[in-house]
Amino acid sequence: MSIYNDIERVLVSQDEIAAICERLGKQITADYQGKERPILLGLLKGCVPFMSDLSKHIDLPIEIEYMDVSSYHGNITSSGDVKIRKDMNTSVMDRDILIAEDIVDTGKTLDTIVKLLRHRGAKSVEVVTLLDKPAGRVIPFTPKYIGTVVPKEFVVGYGLDYNELYRNIPYVGVLKPEIYKK
Repeated sequence: MSIYNDIERVLVSQDEIAAICERLGKQITADYQGKERPILLGLLKGCVPFMSDLSKHIDLPIEIEYMDVSSYHGNITSSGDVKIRKDMNTSVMDRDILIAEDIVDTGKTLDTIVKLLRHRGAKSVEVVTLLDKPAGRVIPFTPKYIGTVVPKEFVVGYGLDYNELYRNIPYVGVLKPEIYKK
């Protein structure tokens, strides 16, 4: 059985993702000119494909860091309980931080992480996201850099998962409801 059979439809194609990464990378390059060694911070695991492709289009010396945070815990909706499973190895004091995220949905996880980084003394904290799902927000949150806006549907692929599966699909697709309503 193919994982592709579980996809109802393609929402963001490989070509669209490539164009988004190029566009956002150029915008970030322009905006971060003159900043000393900004940190591109990925929130694991979903960020990996996006952060990898995005970073290829950022023409600046950047430092790359990761945090493993979650508020989904195997569910299809955020629990609101943000857990940090792996913290950064680098101090953020007086540093410009750009959080790379696969999707901004409820806003809870990012709100918590942004506040934490500011508390730790970051000079600036911004968010770049491949996908923005404003219809899913439970708290006000607007990323500075948005790849594309998606409807309130359950999406997987290109790093996004359901029960740790489907991350390896090279595009973003809508998961068939019968898969997660079992």
